[in-house]
Amino acid sequence: MMEAQRQLVPEMMELMQQRYRILKFIKMSGPIGRRPLGQIAGLSERETRTMMDILRAQNLIHVAKEGASITVEGNTVLQTLESVMEDWSGRASLAKKLTEFLGIRSVKVVSGNCDMDSDSTAKSLLGMEAAKQFSSKIGEGKIVAVTGGSTIAAIPSHIEKFSDTTDQFFIAARGGVGDDIGLQANVIAASFAEACGGTYSTFYYPESLSEEAQKAFRNEPFVVKMLALYETADCVLHGIGDAQTMAVLRNSPDEEQQLLQKNGAIGEAFGYYFDKDGNVVHRLRTVGIQTSHLERVPLIISVAGGGSKAEAILAYMASAPKQTILVTDEGAANEMLKLLINK
Repeated sequence: MMEAQRQLVPEMMELMQQRYRILKFIKMSGPIGRRPLGQIAGLSERETRTMMDILRAQNLIHVAKEGASITVEGNTVLQTLESVMEDWSGRASLAKKLTEFLGIRSVKVVSGNCDMDSDSTAKSLLGMEAAKQFSSKIGEGKIVAVTGGSTIAAIPSHIEKFSDTTDQFFIAARGGVGDDIGLQANVIAASFAEACGGTYSTFYYPESLSEEAQKAFRNEPFVVKMLALYETADCVLHGIGDAQTMAVLRNSPDEEQQLLQKNGAIGEAFGYYFDKDGNVVHRLRTVGIQTSHLERVPLIISVAGGGSKAEAILAYMASAPKQTILVTDEGAANEMLKLLINK
């Protein structure tokens, strides 16, 4: 029926998609003012005002001094139209093809491209979709391990909009990486706990250790406790990095960076570096979660976007556990599909 409508009144579908996106942005960022909303949506101030007036007249949004926010009726409309709009946009078909190619549980594709997104809209959409997958799939799971990074940090603020799940225990999946404290796994674990009304445990150890330090740390009572938690984790939420970018972020020695290039390292996750076929070509000494833990985890959600990360995502996905859900954006998804078809 939607296809017949598109053929008869093609402008209707474009208008509906535009209003759907505006409504989704308001849900994602609300309360939000007209000017920032127009910047996110790529509309003029006049177009944004007209759109908001229509949505308000239909009681889909509420406009107050602090900005526009979605109503209960607006949220219902979004949920009702979601599958239809995903089909019409082509993202559902793209996700299905990637799921078949990668052989994992599922792929979810959001609009946009993190590489081209100066306002972080695509990253917020990744966070919203990852939050939705987490809240709908976690079930009775209690122990959740999270990594650091800006993409995973974008998830907690959206969780309360999908779930009132409490009683969950969040732990850092690895030690500290980089200098931005807000993107450390410990801080993000705390953010998840706050959003869910759960609890968390901090893990204040550097991610990369010398051989002697690793042996010493493994005997520490707290580390023994954390390793036991990794063995029984119900869910892991993690990002995927570009190998060379992560090596620079970690201030890796020049000889290590040269070794990564020589061995064809492309993707990175959990301190493991992968080549294009998913083989581990280098790994850090760490007391964080190991890839051997993942096979026993019922729910794994990988989140990464941007066309420039397509090769890195494929490198990790080549050996990813089959129960993995990948949340990515159109930029990465389209590029991955091209690479897989031309392989």
